[in-house]
Amino acid sequence: MPDPVIYTAVLPIGESTAAFVSQLLAGERARRGTRRGRRVLGCYRRAVLVLRWFLDATRVAQLAIDNQLSSSTTYRYLHEGIDVLAAAAPGLHGALLAARAAGHTHVHLDGTLIRTDRSRAFGPNAGVDLWWSGKHRHHGGNVQVLTAPDG
Repeated sequence: MPDPVIYTAVLPIGESTAAFVSQLLAGERARRGTRRGRRVLGCYRRAVLVLRWFLDATRVAQLAIDNQLSSSTTYRYLHEGIDVLAAAAPGLHGALLAARAAGHTHVHLDGTLIRTDRSRAFGPNAGVDLWWSGKHRHHGGNVQVLTAPDG
């Protein structure tokens, strides 16, 4: 193979967002008791990996190549990041209480399907896949967002 083309990219977020996700990952590492140097990527680079997947829809295969990781390690890092973000998010009841306390008269609910080609889970009935979206005719995770009236 000839020499590859190397390029840089910029994520449309502030440094504080990457630092926040990195701190969540560091907290999870401490909770699990993972020793320093036991992961190929540090918390900050894992945070950037997760944010690239969310913001740019970067394929997992590309994330693995860019970080010199195996696909399985990349998936593990990605799911660890998703898990810590989900754990940090308030539940629906907490978000509605916070909106009321902030004086909002209403909130906006929106969602999207984040496509995936590797996630499948059998549902309660035969032939039902929990990750399948009939509307989009593709596998993916349904992400719902509740925001204040100003977004």
